[in-house]
Amino acid sequence: MANHIDEQEQAISLKLFVVLSKAYKHIMDQAVKDMKSYKLSPAEFTALEVLYHKGKMPLQLIGEKILVTSGSVTYNIDKLEKKGLLKRVPCENDRRVTYAEMTEEGRKLFDRIFPQHMAMIHSLMGGLTTPEKEVAIELIKKLGKGVME
Repeated sequence: MANHIDEQEQAISLKLFVVLSKAYKHIMDQAVKDMKSYKLSPAEFTALEVLYHKGKMPLQLIGEKILVTSGSVTYNIDKLEKKGLLKRVPCENDRRVTYAEMTEEGRKLFDRIFPQHMAMIHSLMGGLTTPEKEVAIELIKKLGKGVME
């Protein structure tokens, strides 16, 4: 009997994994399509989004926030700098540290596109009510924390 319960629990865990994966893929596919509609790669968009909300930030920290490798951060920062959307700012106290900061042009772009992007993300989440979203957030956080322990 105990084996049967273990198998049922494992089957439910597997189903949760599949459902979560499919939902994530469908949502991300739409979010990426939206990001690209602004002529930005997902990494460029998310780097700008972090700077838009957090302000000037060390390049290394951007990589941690958007979960990309340091080489990828440099590449994307270069692209954004060439587009005039951000600039590198050397740290006055530590020459090993370089900050990325949005330019006025970058801020104007994000002032225009971020509300549209947020509305699109909101529409993607339309299958859940606000209270259901709050429960989902707590459950998914709990799931993530359980994996990290």
